Amino acid sequence: MTRPGHRPADELRDLLGVALGALDAGRRDRVGPLPAGGPGAVRRAALAALGGGRLLTAAGSGEAAALDALTRMLSAGSADPADPFCAAHLHCPPLPVAVAADLAVSVLNPSLDSWDQAPAATTVETEVVAALAELAGLDPARAVGTVTTGGTESNLMGLLIGAHGHDADGGGGGGRGARGAVLCSAAGHHSVRRGAGLLGLGEVITVPVDEAHRMDVGALRAALARHGGPAVVVATAGTTDAGAVDPLGEIAAAVRAHPAPGWLHVDAAHGGGALFSHRLAGLLTGLAEADSIALDLHKLGWQPAPAGVFLTPSGRGWERLETEAAYLNPADETAAGYPSLLGRSLRTTRRPDAFKIAVTLRALGRDRLGALVDACHRLARHAAAVIEADQRFALSAPVTLSTVLFRYVHHRDRAPLAGRALDRLNAAIRLRLLAAGAAVVGRTTAGPDGAVHLKLTLLNPAATPADVSALLALVAATGDQLAAEPAA
Repeated sequence: MTRPGHRPADELRDLLGVALGALDAGRRDRVGPLPAGGPGAVRRAALAALGGGRLLTAAGSGEAAALDALTRMLSAGSADPADPFCAAHLHCPPLPVAVAADLAVSVLNPSLDSWDQAPAATTVETEVVAALAELAGLDPARAVGTVTTGGTESNLMGLLIGAHGHDADGGGGGGRGARGAVLCSAAGHHSVRRGAGLLGLGEVITVPVDEAHRMDVGALRAALARHGGPAVVVATAGTTDAGAVDPLGEIAAAVRAHPAPGWLHVDAAHGGGALFSHRLAGLLTGLAEADSIALDLHKLGWQPAPAGVFLTPSGRGWERLETEAAYLNPADETAAGYPSLLGRSLRTTRRPDAFKIAVTLRALGRDRLGALVDACHRLARHAAAVIEADQRFALSAPVTLSTVLFRYVHHRDRAPLAGRALDRLNAAIRLRLLAAGAAVVGRTTAGPDGAVHLKLTLLNPAATPADVSALLALVAATGDQLAAEPAA
């Protein structure tokens, strides 16, 4: 609460000092990239800081005391993406300038559901959309888009707009009477299946992938021919597990050649960041042929989450979201020149997350952002080289972006393991590192037998090749230790 004669900015400045000090103290408490002791220890520490079962008391503990205790607990109990040994997920260390911009938004608390709640922020979002549309190869004067909570919301919007006119019972589809289908590769994101289910679009047709985890275009053509009716095809530029980029141009050609209405949505939530890199942007050749695109700048964009973006080359299909609410965007105010972004989102109250993106684009420019992308790509290539040089490891997929998929396969002093025993060993490596608070290494399954693989997702451009080598040495040593134990 603001004290008499005390400006809100002064109070905030004082509390920010408390929060920053508590963040540093929590990092010192944690020591490693995540808290040691596993879920039980973390829960006990969190409950103690939260009041031991008395979170809401009559008097409270005071702003500074509560902020200090809970921020220190959160910092100590978090996985720190700025630590080089935190490398499991598409979880980036945010740029300080983006964090500072995010704070400005929190202070002002605008909402993009009406112009009078976010006058300047309305223009900021439209300019961010135009800049990123141009980066993706679209015409910025015609492109339409919005900032989203991430790939899940963007993919849902792609399905919603792409399936417009294809009802779940088969009455739509341009009068062809065939039920619209959704086709996505076996390596596509799980949100596609969930979104199709939420929208009542039926079961997603799974398209096989090749040995590099990319959609098999021949199999896509065959699946489209078997279906015959309207279709939404979801391609992926940067799969979650392998970072693979589907052959976007060939997929676009297959969709255009399909005789029934088709829509191509590209989930570039991971790989879209490659557009900043002059060296890697060619990986996304064909992206501009998409009917809709999902980007996530809280991955290879180093933004605090959320910072998703949904783009289309034109306004086609957006009428599905158009709405008029008398208390937000009455027609006479729109006619008078007061713009409304209400019809650009599935949400009503909507934070202007475009602002931190705008500050970052303005501050760093494409070249500096591209250099960060290139640094992460070099780390991934270095990791692949270390893995291939160590007989205890096997590289599971080629490196495309910043993800490295591999397995621990053999302790040189023990008989080799295979099958489910090897799966259990790789799963145990990850869990032992987590329990010790020593490293955050990813885990997934891949291949026809669903074998367990380990994964590094390298999104920290400040990490060094020596950091990556040390992390892999720790993984190998942990595997050796587990393989030597009787239970293995």
